[in-house]
Amino acid sequence: MSYDAILLTSFGGPEGPDEVMPYLERVTAGRGVPYERLVEVSHHYLALGGVSPINDQNRALLAKMRERFPELGIDLPIYWGNRNSEPYFADVVKQMYQDGHRKVLAWVTSAYSSYSGCRQYRENLHKALTDNDLLGKMTIDKVRHYFDHPGFLEPVIEDLAQKINEMVQGGVASERIKVMFATHSIPNAMGETSGPPARREEWAKPGGAYEAQHLAASGIVMDAVAKRIDAEIPQWELVYQSRSGSPEIPWLEPDVNDAIVSAKAAGQEGVIVVPIGFVSDHVEVIWDLDNEAKETAQEQGLAFSRAATSGVHHAFVDGIGELLLERIRGEDKKALSKLGPWADFCAVGCCPNLRKELPAVASAEV
Repeated sequence: MSYDAILLTSFGGPEGPDEVMPYLERVTAGRGVPYERLVEVSHHYLALGGVSPINDQNRALLAKMRERFPELGIDLPIYWGNRNSEPYFADVVKQMYQDGHRKVLAWVTSAYSSYSGCRQYRENLHKALTDNDLLGKMTIDKVRHYFDHPGFLEPVIEDLAQKINEMVQGGVASERIKVMFATHSIPNAMGETSGPPARREEWAKPGGAYEAQHLAASGIVMDAVAKRIDAEIPQWELVYQSRSGSPEIPWLEPDVNDAIVSAKAAGQEGVIVVPIGFVSDHVEVIWDLDNEAKETAQEQGLAFSRAATSGVHHAFVDGIGELLLERIRGEDKKALSKLGPWADFCAVGCCPNLRKELPAVASAEV
């Protein structure tokens, strides 16, 4: 494909105390989240100065991409846009068009299939084109899911192996360590409808493709870690965190804190949490894991450690470049699981908006 620009596409976050509640209200609009829950979550941001780390992390990643990509043969301008905070998609899309770009390739800071992690971004970009009267004048395609791409997983493998060795050296036998791969919980209904309809019989309900992809990624990590540690491989499980919806709606479980309590009851002596569902240290990682999960582990008398996210690790930056080159030059796709490589374009009916059905689009242009 002949692309003329790249768009780093992300979630966004507040950059000051006055932005926290307006930001949370934008994020949860129409989702039935109790106001009390928004107030509770706002305190997490305010404890960090009212600033989400995600924007600075994206600025750092953008700088690394601009530095590294020419060496990989990608000589295209790179822009950055957010769903929920400045720089907003509508403004960035308008700027790209004014700069002369007509065929844009978007890479998203979300590696997995779900409405909020995939289709909603496509809807956001479609709306940005519509709001700027650019339908038919400009196209934005989205890079495929990369949950099992080696560039995404190598930084996790590297750091988890180190964390296990450190905990063993600290006196916890590896068979008494529980590795917990953590990701953002989503409503069961969103999990069940994640992924293409034609493949939904491949994975179990209620997690759907979302859970299957996380399990595949976690299994790849543990298989690789087994070759890099000087001890027996610990047991592991997939856990969830950061649920925010109405309490009447079932979300994917177990919650990471409940899992930590269960680990203690099962005789474990240490817990290592791996934020496999996140590409960088979002507030959900820093607060929900580094604070709340750590506190739960301490209350249970368990050793605790948290593995690194991919962040700006050189393998991840190169992996992003490889994902883009698949589309720009048609280079071979890399995937480490039987689920992948994922399709370039989403199928009709994939990860539907269960609140309001919108026309299915394979890219940001209908």
